Amino acid sequence: MNNPENLTPTQRSQIKRVPQRGNYERQVIYQILDEGLICHLGFAIDNQPFVIPTAYGRVEDQLYIHGSPASRMLRSLITGIEVCLTVTLLDGLVMARSAFHHSMNYRSIVIFGTASVVKDAEEKLEALRAFTEHVVPGRWAEVRQPSRQELQGTLVLSLPLAEASAKIRTGAPLDDEIDYDLPVWAGVVPLQLVAGEAIADSRLQPGITPPTYIQNYTRVHVK
Repeated sequence: MNNPENLTPTQRSQIKRVPQRGNYERQVIYQILDEGLICHLGFAIDNQPFVIPTAYGRVEDQLYIHGSPASRMLRSLITGIEVCLTVTLLDGLVMARSAFHHSMNYRSIVIFGTASVVKDAEEKLEALRAFTEHVVPGRWAEVRQPSRQELQGTLVLSLPLAEASAKIRTGAPLDDEIDYDLPVWAGVVPLQLVAGEAIADSRLQPGITPPTYIQNYTRVHVK
């Protein structure tokens, strides 16, 4: 019986290399997707592989990507070809005592499936809201909403989160036992994406200050 709290691993999504790092919990997959900003979308056309970085947004079990109808990537995806989408968050550099055992702490997602065009107007608008809120939570309510012409000029595709898995590494380096006595520093250098001070547009009207969600912008533990 399928557990609604977990995705069922498939032949493609099953973690085979270091399987103990695999995770199929929906909430873990959601958290990684919601903290990331960019995905890499892989597909093949006439035996030529492509991997394209692009932004995305999530609404429950649907991942959305968007762009111009003239985009080669999007025009290819609407034909129903198989895709592989990945998101990776780098959390630290793992410094071991030997060159061989250096590693990285990370959280990653791999999603397989086929994308479909979002035709329903309400779902399309919700997807565009999700894009904006994914990048900058709180922004959608403050800016001008898309016009009818802008909506018509934007192609939105939906990819179901049905065949996916997470892979996660945490913790200290794992050296060979004989190497623990070496006089070499070992440990973890934590990494995270940090926002700098906001830079105002040169044509910003006087008296407009950055909103709180800009002043306090962070990608850590995004909900």
